[in-house]
Amino acid sequence: MTTAFLADPIAKEHDPGPGHPEQPARWDAAIRGLGDHALTKAAPRSATEEELSLCHTRAYIATARRDVESGAHQLSTGDTDICPRSFDVALRATGTCLNGIDLVMQGKAKNAFCIVRPPGHHASAYRGMGFCLFNNIAIAARYAQHKHGVERVAIADWDVHHGNGTQDIFYADGSVFFCSTHQSPWYPGTGDARETGEGPGKGCTLNFPFPAGSGKDQILGAFRDRFAKKMDEFRPDLLLISAGFDSRNGDPLGRFVLTDADFAELTTVMREIADKHSKGRLVSILEGGYNLNGLSRAVYAHAHSLMASLVQRPTRRFHS
Repeated sequence: MTTAFLADPIAKEHDPGPGHPEQPARWDAAIRGLGDHALTKAAPRSATEEELSLCHTRAYIATARRDVESGAHQLSTGDTDICPRSFDVALRATGTCLNGIDLVMQGKAKNAFCIVRPPGHHASAYRGMGFCLFNNIAIAARYAQHKHGVERVAIADWDVHHGNGTQDIFYADGSVFFCSTHQSPWYPGTGDARETGEGPGKGCTLNFPFPAGSGKDQILGAFRDRFAKKMDEFRPDLLLISAGFDSRNGDPLGRFVLTDADFAELTTVMREIADKHSKGRLVSILEGGYNLNGLSRAVYAHAHSLMASLVQRPTRRFHS
């Protein structure tokens, strides 16, 4: 089995406007980060309304569609800039992630990395916000449960911003464990360490709010130590990563200082957790990352660390 690299060029048709950090060039930058490795052949597909409704209300889905089709420049539910192609692109982004779930759960790939935009982890059941229309990773988790019979899913989010939408969707659900490292105080202002879940989900949310300037010691330490121990208790059948590379040093929208080597090591930690509990089943989904050169380099480190679980390969320095 191989690592599947999934991406749909329709992603470039979502254009929030001149000067916007979540720009179409992000997709090109991430693809460059794959170096010589080809994209996996998979028929592009759009998520259906039924699949979106695994995590989003029908009312919100209708609102998002109406906002886009009306020619609005921003979602009426929050600070997500849109264009006439945004709804269709967002459907295909989620569909790409569901293809990744299928490949891994069917044993056709050991793990997968989905290069998608717009990102998703700020979108809740009721609203889109923070550049996000639909919560790609949350829908992927529910899809794995509904289609493939997965019982327990763990989501690790190392984006510099807290994945408030993902947390909200699963906050009272004990079958999905959500862990986030994020800068605090910072957008969107959620993710306090005291937010640990409620009802059946009590203890299944783990937040690490860190100050600006945090890096390997704090973020890698949180996942390698606390998260890994929690996974020994939770024993996930599938591990998902909200791979936000805006936590890299030099990103314009964050003040963390992770290096490319740190992302490789973070990926290794996730791979080891998946190997221990989930038969290696791991799907990574792109979230943030707004320094184009930095995004390429971080993707290179992440992708090669995913592949290292399959065969040790000589690495080369990535040239942008």
